[in-house]
Amino acid sequence: MAAVVNAQPPVAAQAQAPVKAKKAQVVTPGISLIAGAAGGMCEATATYPFEFAKTRAQLSRSAQGAAAVAGSRNPLAVIAQTARTDGIGAIYTGCSTLIVGTAFKAGVRFLSFDAIKGILADSEGRLSPARGILAGMVAGAVESVVALTPTERIKTALIDDARSSTRRYNGGIHAMRSIIAERGIREIYRGLLSTTLKQSATSATRMGSYNIIKEAVAARTDVKNMKNPALTFGMGAAAGVITVYVSQPFDTIKTRTQGAKGATTMEAIRDVLREGGVRTFWSGSSMRLGRLILSGGIVFTVYENVSGFLMGFKR
Repeated sequence: MAAVVNAQPPVAAQAQAPVKAKKAQVVTPGISLIAGAAGGMCEATATYPFEFAKTRAQLSRSAQGAAAVAGSRNPLAVIAQTARTDGIGAIYTGCSTLIVGTAFKAGVRFLSFDAIKGILADSEGRLSPARGILAGMVAGAVESVVALTPTERIKTALIDDARSSTRRYNGGIHAMRSIIAERGIREIYRGLLSTTLKQSATSATRMGSYNIIKEAVAARTDVKNMKNPALTFGMGAAAGVITVYVSQPFDTIKTRTQGAKGATTMEAIRDVLREGGVRTFWSGSSMRLGRLILSGGIVFTVYENVSGFLMGFKR
């Protein structure tokens, strides 16, 4: 009678069987919101002077103003000139509005992105480049509607109003009340379309490019090095550079629609083309570049570290 062959593999062979890849740890909605808000608050506080200079450049409508802007492409020169003329406090006009708004919008952005990422990611928690861009685009649209448009409208109106010899607004709350009283609650959402287009493009580029860079670096780097703040800052800064040049036309149109006088999206486009042609859509890009290099590095570094700390604390 033939001997029965044992079908079980040897113990050594079992030990050598491949281990299934561990699924990436999921960030909870609460942690996404807190970490994103912390990142947004830090980056807005540190980079506001660049935002001020960029907005000033984009608000110029006259030929004389356009010539002045053309001669002041260096954000540091614009900041220094404003400080000499109107005092250091002038470069922080609208700052409190932006800090509160940025903390809120960044929290919403990361909350939305992480929620969408959880739906679109594969079994190991990874996003393909196309899905990363899609997640960023949807997160940007949600961020614009929920948080960004009202705070940007007030901030832009404050900076525009500060250029006038007869200032109307005494601060963010006063500006909001005055705008609503004069033109209704809908006026706070002036520029919603242009802001949503701009933020969808910005978030898709920033979040998508950061995700692509992070996945590429992770494939060549061990987990310990991936937690290095300097590495995270560098990846975020690189994403910021890409974001500026992709989304700048949307940002210029958005700023024009949300000035103190206000304008429709088509009026803003016509004004830009009339002043200097297609190149004017990239007005203020060098000023925004300085801000987004810093903000991209800061917001992702703070987010990664705060979320990592909270997840570790939770365990």
